[in-house]
Amino acid sequence: MGFNNQRIALAALLLALAGGLAQAQGFSLREVAPGNFVHVGSLEERSPANGGDQANVGFIVGSRCVAVIDVGGSLPVGQSLRAALRRVTDKPVCYVILTHMHPDHVFGAEAFRAEGAEVVSHGNLPAALAQRLRTYLGALRRDLGDLADGAGIAPVTIAVDVDQERVLDLGERRLRLRAWPVAHTDNDLTVLDEATGTLWLGDLLFVDHTPVVDGSITGFLKVMDALAAIPARAFVPGHGWTATAWPAALAPQRDYLAMVVRDTRAALRARRTMEEAVDTVGASAAPNWTNFDAFHRRNVTAAYAELEWE
Repeated sequence: MGFNNQRIALAALLLALAGGLAQAQGFSLREVAPGNFVHVGSLEERSPANGGDQANVGFIVGSRCVAVIDVGGSLPVGQSLRAALRRVTDKPVCYVILTHMHPDHVFGAEAFRAEGAEVVSHGNLPAALAQRLRTYLGALRRDLGDLADGAGIAPVTIAVDVDQERVLDLGERRLRLRAWPVAHTDNDLTVLDEATGTLWLGDLLFVDHTPVVDGSITGFLKVMDALAAIPARAFVPGHGWTATAWPAALAPQRDYLAMVVRDTRAALRARRTMEEAVDTVGASAAPNWTNFDAFHRRNVTAAYAELEWE
C-alpha cells in the first residue's frame, strides 16, 4: 500500500473510531436505583435515524459481575450499550437476560458474545424466536439497510419455565427472574432486583408507546394484575418513561387493553365482522399513544380472533 493510501486508510479508521466513540458517549444512561442503569430507547418506529434503538435496555451491577437486561435492536445498539456499561464498571458480564423475543430487544446480542455470559430467557423464547427469525432479519434489513449487519441472536443457556422463578446472584445482589403465562408474548420474563426493589418489566409495560399484543390480550390483563401486587420501589418499562409511582403506572395500559376487550366483545355481540371491528374499536384512544396507527389495528385483530371463541 502506498503512503497516500495508508494515510487515507488511517484517516478512515480514525473517523470510524471517532464516530463509534461519539455514538457510545451519546448513549445516555440513567441510574434508576443504586446499581440499576437504564438506557431509554426512542419511541419512533425503527429507521436508520435511530438505528434500531427503540427498546429500554440496561444492566445491573453486583459486587462480582453484571447482568445485562436486553441488548437492543441492532449490533450498533448492542455495541453502544456495552461501551456505556464499560464507562460504569470493568466487572465481567456474567448474564445476558432477554425479557422476550422481539427484535428490538434481542438483535444486539453479538456485542456481548466475547463476554462469555450465560444467556437467560423464558423457556418458550428459543422456539418462538426460531420460528420468526428469518422474517425478523428480513424486516430489519429492509428498515435499517447496512445497519442491520451483524444482527443476530445468542443461544439461550438458562431457561426459566412458565410460572417458575430463578434467582441469579451477581455478588451481594440477587435477581429474581419470573417467567409469565401468555401475555404480551408467550415468552415474557421479568427481573426483580431484591436489593433495591427495582422491577424490570420488558414489554409487559408500555409507557406512551401503544401497547402491543402478540400473545393474549386477556392473559396480558391477568398478568398485569399479578404484576401490580409486586411491591416494587422502582421499575423499568420496555418502552417509554414516566415519573408515576408503581403500580399506578400500569393504569393507562390497563385502561387501553380493557377498552379493546370491552369494545371488541360489543362488536362480536353486534355480529360485526373483523374488518368492521378493526375500523371502529378504540379509535378514540389514538391521541393518547404514539405509534397508534402501526399497532392498534393489529391489537384489535388479535383481540377479535381470541375473543370470538369465548
